[in-house]
Amino acid sequence: MLALCTYPELFNSPEFPEDVKNRARRILNSFLASSVGNPRLTTPVSTGMTHPSLIAGSYTDSAGNETVRRDIAAFIERRDGFPADYRHVFFTAGATEAIEDILQLVLTSPEEKPAGIMIPIPQYPIYSALIAKHGAHQINYYLDEDNDWSLDLAELHRALDEARDHCTPRMLCVINPGNPTGQVLNVENMKEIIRFAHDNRLVLLADEVYQENVFRGKEWNSFRKVIMSMEAPYCHTELASCHSASKGCIGECGLRGGYMQLINFAQVVYDATAKLYSTKHPGSLGQVVIDIVVNPPVSGEPSHDTYMEEKKKIFDSLEQRAKLITMLFNSIEGISCRPITGALYALPRVFIPERAVDEAAKCGMSPDAFYCFQLLEDTGICVVPGSGFGQRPGTYHFRITILPQLDVIEELVARFRVFHMKFLKHWK
Repeated sequence: MLALCTYPELFNSPEFPEDVKNRARRILNSFLASSVGNPRLTTPVSTGMTHPSLIAGSYTDSAGNETVRRDIAAFIERRDGFPADYRHVFFTAGATEAIEDILQLVLTSPEEKPAGIMIPIPQYPIYSALIAKHGAHQINYYLDEDNDWSLDLAELHRALDEARDHCTPRMLCVINPGNPTGQVLNVENMKEIIRFAHDNRLVLLADEVYQENVFRGKEWNSFRKVIMSMEAPYCHTELASCHSASKGCIGECGLRGGYMQLINFAQVVYDATAKLYSTKHPGSLGQVVIDIVVNPPVSGEPSHDTYMEEKKKIFDSLEQRAKLITMLFNSIEGISCRPITGALYALPRVFIPERAVDEAAKCGMSPDAFYCFQLLEDTGICVVPGSGFGQRPGTYHFRITILPQLDVIEELVARFRVFHMKFLKHWK
């Protein structure tokens, strides 16, 4: 579909199923273009195209193409079982832009205490970066590693209470499935989080970009679905959620397709968001790719069986890799890895000898960074130190992706095991 939208002469090719061509025609006509990014100079797209290829890049509606936004709303409605209003859906250039836009909605004025933003530790570093960029106050709450990185209610209260003297708490951010922690929250834990956010007058930000990447029979639920299934007053909790075409089985990171959806806000907030988006010019191709994510082939269409077969192959392989990498790391002395039930990463804990901790301090490095650089130099294996995401004091981790193929993972962990045992022997 993306190929047809960018090079319409392919409509003449028999290689593309008719349902794919119909979807491309529908999107192209909704953009009022004969090719994405070009003003319509001829008739709407029909069965064949004879003109030369055109370059993508035109303006669209500031909040996103209405057809695409309606498709997003229909996807949300199918997913959650509750109606969704496309007017409260805003296209974004990936989830990062959505997170920043949501953050800007809760900022305080310069004469007030800074807005307090609660974020999980470990966290995806875009949160701390955006909080610093906009002069807000970062409120860290630690995820419970011993309980598969769940959110502990007592920890949320501790973090909030300690922050009140320094800021005006405004928002609670939750990443589900977790990055870098690889967990999926259960419904009861989500209800606790929703009650906490509502009772403390916090906007809930749900980062749900890994919602398709769920393993081990885990059931993923959106925060919107859980909120709307609760009784008053919690069904009225203010929620901003975001999704992206960068994950799942599409993985089109570079095309920058995403969206945010708002629910339960006052009309003045929707109006302010619309005004914010009046300054934006969303990319055409990103909107096409997010439409592919939210509007896949359905049963009975020519491309449906191929789509489902390819998708199943991708996710079956990812699930096997998630199980394998967890098992292999847990078989190594001094390494502890919680089960990967979502997203695309493991965050193993490494127990670093005290002598190595002291040596890292002499080098001006965190112990886990010292460990990871040693790993890179000795084996060529590149992982990310846990200190880059934040972690409880006195604990050390590294993040590793599950994207390599199964045989590569086995070979990689074998090399890792040799390095790790030599590291322990040298520094104990």
